[in-house]
Formats: sequence, structure tokens, C-alpha cells
Amino acid sequence: MRRVRHNDYGPLEPPAIGDWRPDLRVSVVIPAYNDQEGLDRTLTALAKQTYPAELTEIVVADDGSTPPLSAPGARVVRVADGWGRGAARQAGAEAATGAVVHWLDADMILDEEHLEAHMRWHHLLDHAVVIGDTRFVGELGEEGAPSDYVAKTLASTRMLRDAGASAYLLHTGASTSVRADLLRAAGGVDVTLNMAEDTDLGYRLAQAGAVFIPDPAARGWHVGPSTVMLREKEVHRHNWSYLGDLLPDLRWLRTHPRRQWRVPYVRIVTEAITYEDTRATVDAALAGTVADTAVTITGPWDLLTGERRASLDDPHLDLRLLHNLYAHEPRVTLAGNAPASVAPTPFLLRLPAGWAPGADTLAQLVRLADQDTLGLVSIALAENQDGVLAARLERTAAFARAARFTGPADDLVDEMFGAVWVSGSEYGFATGTGIEPPAGDPAKWRALAAKRAAEVKELEATVERLTAEVERLSQPAEQEQPPPPDGPLAALLRRMRKSG
Repeated sequence: MRRVRHNDYGPLEPPAIGDWRPDLRVSVVIPAYNDQEGLDRTLTALAKQTYPAELTEIVVADDGSTPPLSAPGARVVRVADGWGRGAARQAGAEAATGAVVHWLDADMILDEEHLEAHMRWHHLLDHAVVIGDTRFVGELGEEGAPSDYVAKTLASTRMLRDAGASAYLLHTGASTSVRADLLRAAGGVDVTLNMAEDTDLGYRLAQAGAVFIPDPAARGWHVGPSTVMLREKEVHRHNWSYLGDLLPDLRWLRTHPRRQWRVPYVRIVTEAITYEDTRATVDAALAGTVADTAVTITGPWDLLTGERRASLDDPHLDLRLLHNLYAHEPRVTLAGNAPASVAPTPFLLRLPAGWAPGADTLAQLVRLADQDTLGLVSIALAENQDGVLAARLERTAAFARAARFTGPADDLVDEMFGAVWVSGSEYGFATGTGIEPPAGDPAKWRALAAKRAAEVKELEATVERLTAEVERLSQPAEQEQPPPPDGPLAALLRRMRKSG
């Protein structure tokens, strides 16, 4: 199986349609509600597909239609728990038996090669998410065109090959397909969502290591405009009320400086050692400018029992003090071991206790990782007899994808996403007496950091301008030069030139 760097699926070579022999079974899952006419058109198109009928299963998830939907040649399941698109999609997925789940809206009309175009990618890559070419038409028979947003995104990202971590934003339930095991690894469809469930699922598939592949050959038509086309502002008003909780990647939905969110942006994992050292690390992490940070402290918490003890001479005193301090802090989790994965949180920072990040440290590290969609940033903190003591910022999606291959995880992550080493002191890490106690407002720190960054840029521009001026004034005298401008700076430069 080929290893894909970031989302650049270009090196993959799918077979030509009609010139290969498939063996994977696909379950076409169609959530539907009170649209018998549209469903009939969709089922008619499915009956004409070039993909082998014996490898195709059709599951219609009837979301409480009155009267119940009829679907000859398909298996109909009624949505028993909940209602809406999320519940219907998940009910259909749970009933599906194929190796691949192909989502399809009940008002789609497919080109006869649609399924085959999707499935050839799944035979190449077990973590592909294939996106069909959905075109909107006024009536049947028209060529149609994709939505403006989709067209612009595909054009600006070389068909998502350059989309990096944001490729999931084009994931839609109208016509996408995914391996069933990858869908389960991502947690399935959120049954509580009746809109934007496809965006939420796309994000979680990305954290599970997916590669998103739009295929122009997987053509389908939607008669009439979508809801987003008709009521875009209302759709956004509705969806953005909860997508901020679920998708930490959408930073513009998380501008509040103090709010807590369901899915953290970064989870920090550290260990319980001494009370003072661990507290210094955790408190500094919680006080930084990345407000949506959570911390897991690992330790033998099961040793803390309730029998009588000498409070000050408790052999587990430091552990108990840490438990006392953080038991009711909602951003802190006390766990026996580090989590195997922090998905859907996009970043994990493994940080030795006793080392504290500065106010803007985490923000700087994430910016560094996002510049080139790096999978791993290793931070050298100190060197001892055992080697280099380091912290690690890990991209969840990168390590999830690496886990699908055999070999050292760090090497695979470097190959598919990239990895770098940086100095801890350069990024504001401190230990011992160098740790400053958390104080002040993170919003003020953020503003101060931005102000200092602007000052640095201004100073750099000044140095560049002065350097150019010195070079100009240092040219040989025989070269004709324009008279220097008046003013103290010009006078200083003239004196420098004469003294030289």
C-alpha cells in the first residue's frame, strides 16, 4: 500500500474504468425522509451501474417517512433511535455489510460509472475517502456544475492535493465513500446532528488518518439547488452554533478568550511526580494563550484509598495533593496511563513534568507545525546521561496514518508529514527557578505577543532600510549619487561615510 504525503494522492495510479477486476463489496447507504419520487430516481440509476451487482448492497435508512418508503431491490431499515440525517446515516452504516460504505443522498442521479470510479481508489488505499463530483442542475439532462465553493476550493488546491489538514472541508454526504473500518475508527456518524454531520464526520476521519480524494469521474447530479445555496446565512447561523465545540480546527469559531470547548485543540500529557514540579507544568499549560487546552496527568491514582492515614506522613502525599488540586478542574484528567490516541483533538503535547511552557509557547509550536503540516515537532529541553530530554508535539492525524503501516512511527510520520527538532529555550520552556508563576489574563498575553511580533517586524524593516542606505552612501565617490536627504539620520550616515 502506497504511503501518501499529507493529502497529495497524485502518485497513486487508479486503474482505468472498465479495465480492472474488483473484489471489494460496497454498501450504498441512502438516508431518506418523505421523498419516494427522488428515491425512485436514485435507485433506478443505481441499477445501471458498471460496478458488479453481486458486490453491491443498497441500504435505505428510512428516517420515519409517512407512509414508509418503498425500495425494491434494496434493504430498508427504519431509524429506531433519534431522528435526522446523523441518526439515519449511522443507522444505515450499522446495517451495512460491505467493506466500503458509500453515502448517497436520496435525490441524487448517478452516472453509470459512478460507483466504479469510487471503488477503484478503495482497492488502492484502505484509508481513502472518495468525494464524488456532484453537479447541480435545474432539470434532468443538463450538464450542471458544482457549487462555487467546491469549484474554488478544488481549483486553489490542485484538486485537494495541496489542501493539507483542511481537505476534510469538502466531505459531504451527497456522494462520498469510506472503508467501513476507517468509519468505525473515526467513531461513526454523530447521531445527534441533523445538519453538518458530514463536516463533523469528515474532520474525525481526517484525525483517523484519511486521505481525501475528489474524483471527477464519479459524476452525479442533484436536481435543484442545495439548502446551502438557497439559505446560506441561515445554514451557517445554525451550524456554527455547535461546530465550534466539535471542530477545534475552525479557529475563527473559537475567538472567545476564556470559553471551554467540548473538543480541545491541544491535549498535554504529563506525569505525576512531585507536587511542586507537576503543578508548575500543569498550571503553566492551563494559563497559556491557547485557551482550549486540556491536560492529562498520568499516575497510580488507584493507590489513593479512603482508609485512615497520617495526613502529613502519607506515603502517597504528593499524589494526593495533586488529586486535591485538580479533582474539580474540568480541563484536567487524572489517568493511569497516557491515552492511546487523543482524537478528535488534533494535537498532543507530551511534556515531562517539571518543565513549564511560557504564555505563548503552545501557540508558537502549533503555528510552526501548521506552516508545513508537520506531523511531529520535537523540543529539546535538556541533555543528561540518558540522552536528550525532549517534549513532543504530535499531530493526531499523522500518527493515526502511520499506525496503518509497519515500521517506526516517528520515521513514518516524518516521511508522510515531516518532522523537525527545535530548542526548548527558543520556544519559552523553563524549569526550576526559571518558571514564572501564572498570572494575568491570557488575552493580554496574546495581545502583548502580537505587539512584540509587530515591533520585531518594524525593527527588521528599519534595519533593512538603514542597511540599504549605508550601502548606497558607501558607493565610490566617482559614481554620481543623488544628494542625501536632510535630517539627523542623513547627517549620521554622512559622518559614518567620511570616517570610513
